Amino acid sequence: MHVPDGFINAPTSAVTGVVAAGAIAVSLRGARRELGQERTAPLAGLVAAFIFAVQMLNFPVAAGTSGHLLGGALAAILVGPFTGVLCVSVVLLMQGILFADGGLTALGVNITDMAIVTTVVAYTVFRGLVTVLPRSRRSVTAASFVAALLSVPAAALAFTLLYGIGGTTDVPLGKVATAMIGVHVLIGIGEAVITALTVGAVLAVRPDLVYGARGLTRKLKLRVNGELVDAPAVQPVTVPATTRSPRKLWITGLVTSLVLAGFVSFYASADPDGLEKVAADQGIDKKAEEHAAADSPLADYGVEDVDDARLSGGLAGVIGVGVTVVAGSTVFWVVRRRRTRDVSPTSTSTGV
Repeated sequence: MHVPDGFINAPTSAVTGVVAAGAIAVSLRGARRELGQERTAPLAGLVAAFIFAVQMLNFPVAAGTSGHLLGGALAAILVGPFTGVLCVSVVLLMQGILFADGGLTALGVNITDMAIVTTVVAYTVFRGLVTVLPRSRRSVTAASFVAALLSVPAAALAFTLLYGIGGTTDVPLGKVATAMIGVHVLIGIGEAVITALTVGAVLAVRPDLVYGARGLTRKLKLRVNGELVDAPAVQPVTVPATTRSPRKLWITGLVTSLVLAGFVSFYASADPDGLEKVAADQGIDKKAEEHAAADSPLADYGVEDVDDARLSGGLAGVIGVGVTVVAGSTVFWVVRRRRTRDVSPTSTSTGV
C-alpha cells in the first residue's frame, strides 16, 4: 500500500508529514519505556528488518492482484505500540530512499497510513481482546490474528479519507472506498496469518520477549483430591542474564529475514498490490509522478548492472535487510540510552 508521489496533493501531503513527525516524536518518548528491558533495542531492530523482508513477499489475493504485510500489528504486539510505529517508519524510510518504493513527498502519507493507523488500530483491538479472553498464549495468538486482520482495511479506509481530502484525480469517493476496502479485507487475511504465525513462534520459544504477552502468564494449577486448585505463590527464581539472552532468537530471526528477502522473494507474486490495482482500475494514478530516487542503484528492489534477475533481487533484499537492521537497531539503541540517562541514580536522587 505504498502511496507514490502524485496521488495526494501537496497541502494534504504536508499536513500528513506534520502528523507523522508529531507521532514519531511521541513514539520516541513512549519507546523509552517499552525499550526498558536489556537487549530489547536489537530485537526491535530485528523486527524492522523482518517486516522489510516479509513486505517483499507479495502473495496473490484475487485475479491479477497481490498483497503484502503492512507490519503494524506484528511490530506493536512484539515490541510495543510506540516502538512499533518507529519500526514501520524505519522500514518505510529505507524503502523510499533506497528502493524508490513509496513517494518521498508522500512519506508522511505512508507513515500516517501504514505505521500509525495500523499500529493504533491493531494494538487497540489486541488489548481489548486479551483483556476478555482467557490468559493464555493461545489467546495472545488469536488476538494477534484478529488485530492484524482489522488493521489492514482500517489503513485502506484511512487512505480513502486522505484521497477524499487531497486526491489529485476526480474519482468518486464511493468507488475508491468500495474497491480499496474490498481488496484489503482479503489482504488482511494474509496479514493476520503471517502475524499470528510469527507471534505464536516467538511465544513458543521466548514468551518473555513478546510485549503483548507481558503479565498474561497463567497461574499454575495443581490437582488436589480430583480438583484443580491454584498452586501456592512462590518467589521468582533469578535467572542469570546469560541464560536470558535473546541472541539465539536474534540470529534465527536475522537468518530467516535474509533467506526470505534474498531467496524466497524471487517467487513472490508479480501482480500489482491492492493499491496499485485499484489505482489503475479507477484512474487514481493518472497524475502519478516519477520517484525522486528512481535512479537509485537499488530502485525497484534490484541491483544496478546485475543482469541476472534472481541474483539482482536477492542481493537487493539482503542489502535492504542489512541496512534496515542496522538503522533500526541504532535508533532504538539511542532511544534506550536516553532512557537510561533519564533514570540514572543522579536523576532519581532526593537531593538531601
